[in-house]
Amino acid sequence: MKLFLDAVGLRGPGLDGWEASAPILAGNAPYLPASTAIPPAALLPPNERRRAPQTVKLALAVGAEAFASAGIAPSDCAAVFASSGGDGETIHGILATLAGPVRELSPTRFHNSVHNVAAGYWSIATGAKTPATSLCAHDGSLAAGLLEAGAQALAGGIVAMVAYDLPYPEPLASARHIGAAFGVTLLLSSVVSTRSLARLEIELCAPGDYACVTPELEALRRDIPAARVLPLLEALARREETAVMLEYLEDLALTVRVVPL
Repeated sequence: MKLFLDAVGLRGPGLDGWEASAPILAGNAPYLPASTAIPPAALLPPNERRRAPQTVKLALAVGAEAFASAGIAPSDCAAVFASSGGDGETIHGILATLAGPVRELSPTRFHNSVHNVAAGYWSIATGAKTPATSLCAHDGSLAAGLLEAGAQALAGGIVAMVAYDLPYPEPLASARHIGAAFGVTLLLSSVVSTRSLARLEIELCAPGDYACVTPELEALRRDIPAARVLPLLEALARREETAVMLEYLEDLALTVRVVPL
């Protein structure tokens, strides 16, 4: 699978946008740990903005950054949303209500609980009537989203792959640990253009050992499913032609050769 990467959107601990994070990923600036900054969902109308959960705000932030960088209207492009677990905060709130004496669920919480909630809010925010796919493959969700978005891009057009994860509250966090909020958007196309940052050559392979160059980023990669993208982003920021491995399934991984343009 040969694709072209046109833009990146990024939010994570100490990583506030692609432009600000590129020197850190390239090893030219120190990594400084900090909480993930999730900006308000400025694309949404006021009513929807008030109702939007953090998962939606994170997905919209990285999606909007990538499209603004590429100078492309998001309403014209398909999108693939990948998350290893969706909105744990909303699920926690629903379960807490059901476990209490008054079992009256908030309609807003209910409609925010579905796995495709980010895709729905994205359509409202951008006015997009193009296809939007939502998927989950546990810790392999990033790789699954990349495969799906790549396949759609090869069929024609530009496709945004948006991957995001946020920590669960307790007691869910004890059963499913996610270290911090992290979101990334990769804008993919089958055709090279003046905005293309790199060519990506993707193929399935047997699992193997692979780690980030920077130890602090490796800790994030291991701690957050969506952060499995960090080796790819390091190669892109370092402008190195190299192959990186992305975790997928127990018996399957992805090799991505990054060829900077």
